[in-house]
Amino acid sequence: MSRVIDLTRESLHHIVIVGGGAGGLELATRLGDTLGRRGKAAITLIDQARTHLWKPLLHEVAAGSLNSHDDELEYLAQAKWHHFRFRLGRMEGLDRAKREIYVAPTHDDAGNEIVPRRTFRYDTLVIAVGSVTHTFGTPGAREHCRMLDTTEQAARFHKHLINTCLRAHTQPGPIEPGQLTVAIIGGGATGVELAAELHETTRELYAYGLDKIEPEKNVRIVIIEAAHRILPGLPERLSAAADKELRELKIHIFTGERVVEVSAEGVRTASGLFIPARTVVWAAGIKAPDFLANLDGLEVNHLHQLKVLPTLQTTRDPNIFAMGDCASCPQPGSNQPVPPRAQAAHQQAMLLAKSLSRRLQGKPLPEYVYRDYGSLVALGRYTTVGNLMGGLARGGLMIEGMIARFVYWSLYKKHQIALHGAFRVVLSTLATFINAPNKPRVKLH
Repeated sequence: MSRVIDLTRESLHHIVIVGGGAGGLELATRLGDTLGRRGKAAITLIDQARTHLWKPLLHEVAAGSLNSHDDELEYLAQAKWHHFRFRLGRMEGLDRAKREIYVAPTHDDAGNEIVPRRTFRYDTLVIAVGSVTHTFGTPGAREHCRMLDTTEQAARFHKHLINTCLRAHTQPGPIEPGQLTVAIIGGGATGVELAAELHETTRELYAYGLDKIEPEKNVRIVIIEAAHRILPGLPERLSAAADKELRELKIHIFTGERVVEVSAEGVRTASGLFIPARTVVWAAGIKAPDFLANLDGLEVNHLHQLKVLPTLQTTRDPNIFAMGDCASCPQPGSNQPVPPRAQAAHQQAMLLAKSLSRRLQGKPLPEYVYRDYGSLVALGRYTTVGNLMGGLARGGLMIEGMIARFVYWSLYKKHQIALHGAFRVVLSTLATFINAPNKPRVKLH
């Protein structure tokens, strides 16, 4: 099997980052602006996608309330602006003895090879490949559920949603049971936020002329959660506030219902409940990508997450670091690892930007300590609920409404500032507000 060897300048320490999600891209940008710009190290970012979109926005892309092309960032352009290199491809293997990673070939939609299989040498490797949906082996889930792991999946869901509504609007017969039902398996943040966005989208489609799509009559949005309440990982009062808001929107919520089968006709739970639904979204759990389980002996947990030390170095190789959702990082004084949240990935990126600079100088590495600044859940344009200072007793300070919405919005702006700087973000935000009246509230194609 032939491979193309990537020859980085041998005189420079080569830092390879695999995964251009929130944490990986922030790290590559910071390292490029410091070590890369000054010629102290060569930085390479590898990702199987060509563009970056902040993952917490995928539910908005799926519902059509966000056009992904407006917010996507081109990796090649970011690399040029911030003194690192971007290489397109999916990591498929590792040789720790040779300090080499193997990247699979990239093909176009017709199956033609665009980029050949390649080998990249590294001195320091950072794995930041994020997470994927975990269906727990549920029969029919892979065949009949739609996932929201990538921008492409979210865009395909939106196209399916629009086509489903157009078909229902133009068909000669009545709306069939389950035809316009969206069943969301999983009542975590993704499921809850998606439900609220879909509620608004269907009403916008009705307002734009699809008058056979009567939201109060034909459209049904359902959340199915195995735990006794939605948002089970967040404080109970936040869960109760979100539950109240969703029920007022006439969104159906079934808690304590474990899904045991998904078919083309709908969803069946362990209690015998059957919910007719032609569109089913799985948002019930995550795990690290499967290839990490066989990565040249690196230690993983049952979710295929790479086990790391407090320094974020993998337990069996000090030259390899892992961060974000794909890493199982211990929390001091707790039996639970750091939760897979965007704020954790951001914190780890900031730490590693300092750590890798210290590593080049032969200095000891600092240890990561997770700081929980709270959680926020946006329920479309209706409201936002959340808590700040989540590490405090009793779940921190509860916030709702406009204040919570502003804090939620500022989190994304903080991510953008880390990538572009404050000046560019202010200009782009102003341009978005100015241009908003010229665009429909939801994407219609």
